[in-house]
Amino acid sequence: MDISRILENKPIRSSVPCRVDFGGTLDISTFYLPLAHLKPAGVNMAMDLRTVVTLVPHTRGRVKVSSRGFDTAEFGQGTAPFDHPMGLMFACAQYCNAHGVHIHIDSASPPRSALGGSSAAAVAILAAFYAAFGHPVDPEEIAWLAHYIESSVAGVPCGVQDQAAAAFGGAHLWEWKMGKTGPAFERFPVFPTDDRIHDFASHMLVAYCGIPHVSKDINSQWVQSFVQGKTRSVFVQIIGITRDFFHAVQNNDFSLAADLMNQETQMRLHMTPDVLDTTGKTLYETAQQHHCGARFTGAGGGGCLWAVGSKKDISRLGASWQTLLHAIPDAALLDTKIDTRGIMIE
Repeated sequence: MDISRILENKPIRSSVPCRVDFGGTLDISTFYLPLAHLKPAGVNMAMDLRTVVTLVPHTRGRVKVSSRGFDTAEFGQGTAPFDHPMGLMFACAQYCNAHGVHIHIDSASPPRSALGGSSAAAVAILAAFYAAFGHPVDPEEIAWLAHYIESSVAGVPCGVQDQAAAAFGGAHLWEWKMGKTGPAFERFPVFPTDDRIHDFASHMLVAYCGIPHVSKDINSQWVQSFVQGKTRSVFVQIIGITRDFFHAVQNNDFSLAADLMNQETQMRLHMTPDVLDTTGKTLYETAQQHHCGARFTGAGGGGCLWAVGSKKDISRLGASWQTLLHAIPDAALLDTKIDTRGIMIE
C-alpha cells in the first residue's frame, strides 16, 4: 500500500523506551516452555532513552530506512534482504505491505548498546504504521507482533522482553508462559507508586562500555548448552534468583538486591566468560568493591552494564565508574531513569 499520500498531510511519529534487565534469556520459548512448572520470569525496567520513529512520504514503490549508527538503505517494495543490518525494519514495513515511506529512526541510546534498541525500533515502527492506517495500537498485540517478525528473520531464537518493555514501559516482573492459543506473558509491577519509581533513580546506574554488542553470539551459546542439558540446572537457579531480586527491590533491600545481581552475573560468567568484555569486567569488579551489584544488559558481550545499591554506595560507585570510563572512547555513564510510558503516538 502506498502511504505517501497519507503522510503528506501529517508525518506519523511514535516513540518507545529501551530497557535494562535481570534474568534475561528466560523469555525465549526454548527456556520457558521446558521450565514452565517453575514459572520462568524476568525483570526489566524501561529507560527514558527513547527511540523515536518518524514516517514521512517517499517515492512510490520504495522503502527507505535511516538510523544513527547505520548506513541509510533503500529498496523497492518487497525486495529488501532481511539479513541486512536493518532487515528487521524492512521486515516490519513488509508485514504492513507499506511503501512510499521513509522510516527515520532516532534513538537516544547508543547504537548496539544491548538496551534492546533494535527490538524497540520494531515496536515503534509497527505502532506508527498502525496509527497511519487508523488501526488501534494495542501494546500487547504490537509487542508480540514485533517479537514474531524479529524471530522470523533473525535466524536464532529470540525473546520478547525487549518488545514488552518498549510497548508497556515501567518496571515489571514478566512471567513467561503458554496461553490458551500461544505464548503469553503476565506482568507484575516492581513499584507500587510513582514516588518509589522516582526514588529508584538514586539506587541505580547505567554505563555504556563503548563497544557495541552482538547478542546472537552469546545467546546462541546459552541456547545450545541448555538444549544439550548442560546448563539446565543453572537456569533453574536463575529463575529463583530473578524472583528474589524482584522482591528485594520491592522491599527496598538493596544490599540483598546487589548480592543477587552479582550472583546471577557470576553464574553467567561461568557459562560464557565473554558475556563481559574487559571494560565490563572492570566495572563489575569495581561495583563489588563498592558493595553494589552489577550486571550486563541484554545478552552482554559489550554494550551496557547497570548497577544497583544503596544511595550512598551507588553515589561512590558512580564516581569510580566515571573515572574508569573517561579513558575509553565513546564510553560514558548514561543519564537515564525509569520511563513509565510505553508506546506514544504523536
